[in-house]
Amino acid sequence: MSESVQAIPPFAEAPAAFSYSQALRPTVGEWIRHSLLFVITAGSTTFAGIFVAAPNLDTSLPEPSTLLGYLLYIPQYYSQTVVNYLSFAILNPHVLEQGLIFSVSLLTILLSHEMGHYIACRRYGVSATLPFFIPAPPMFIAGTFGAFIKIRSPIPTRRALFDIGLAGPLAGFIALLPIAVMGIVSLQPGPALLDHSITFNDPLLFRLLGRAFHLRLEDTAPNPYYMAAWIGLLVTSLNLMPVGQLDGGHGTFALFGAHAHRWIGRIAFVLMAVIAVLGWFWHGSPSGFLYTVLLAIMLKVRHPQPQSMEPLGNKRILISLLTLIVFALSFWPFPITIS
Repeated sequence: MSESVQAIPPFAEAPAAFSYSQALRPTVGEWIRHSLLFVITAGSTTFAGIFVAAPNLDTSLPEPSTLLGYLLYIPQYYSQTVVNYLSFAILNPHVLEQGLIFSVSLLTILLSHEMGHYIACRRYGVSATLPFFIPAPPMFIAGTFGAFIKIRSPIPTRRALFDIGLAGPLAGFIALLPIAVMGIVSLQPGPALLDHSITFNDPLLFRLLGRAFHLRLEDTAPNPYYMAAWIGLLVTSLNLMPVGQLDGGHGTFALFGAHAHRWIGRIAFVLMAVIAVLGWFWHGSPSGFLYTVLLAIMLKVRHPQPQSMEPLGNKRILISLLTLIVFALSFWPFPITIS
């Protein structure tokens, strides 16, 4: 998945902290706008599920004979392919069902993630938008570029920063677990490839579940539950990287302060750059470079200072260790192999 990843954008500066009663509530217009984006994303993710579930469909177009024909060939081929897959899904309801299962599963994970952030914001009286869902063009493998909320007032305390930052990935992971189990237990024998060229390498959670259910994952074909959980784990691991204003960056800042946050982010960036090069040579995958570019951008974004840096307490230290385990279960250095 191209990480149009869910990360909380920069916080707005303001002279005083907001109380819960002052936090802005969504207007009718905002509900309409965010709901419309959600519905469009539901459609794009459903098509993504159809594209993965359907067999390869041949799209044949006449050979272009003019310059204009050559210029129009790619958009015509693309649009005709989209029409072919939609027609196939309408004529084959089981493929449409697979698309809907993928869409509902993935959106459940993303919505849980975003609502974890949103509810934590409301708890601390921090003004935040409803989740923005970003649809992707047809045939993009995830059907979405992710989702995010925008925080519109300062983070008042260190504990608030910690809770708001980590509530999202933890809530998303909890929602992901039953979907991952469904994906593993419903695997069927078949090639673990998309178009016989892309292999989705299993993160640690999948490997542990496969061992628990006595399954050889390399001998099975992905299903919509599996794919939704696989993408959800990928997004979770990227968000938990301790860089900038990613969720893991918020947690790192709250735990260790600004100076350590800056250096931990730089180290994570260098390690990801090394992994990107190794992934290219060992697995033929350019995805690591996309993550490296994202982390480089996040390093350039200044992280705001909470208004109070009170001690986090033992409970949050334990939550940080739990979050580290979630990252380990979600992260795999080479998620895709292209042959």
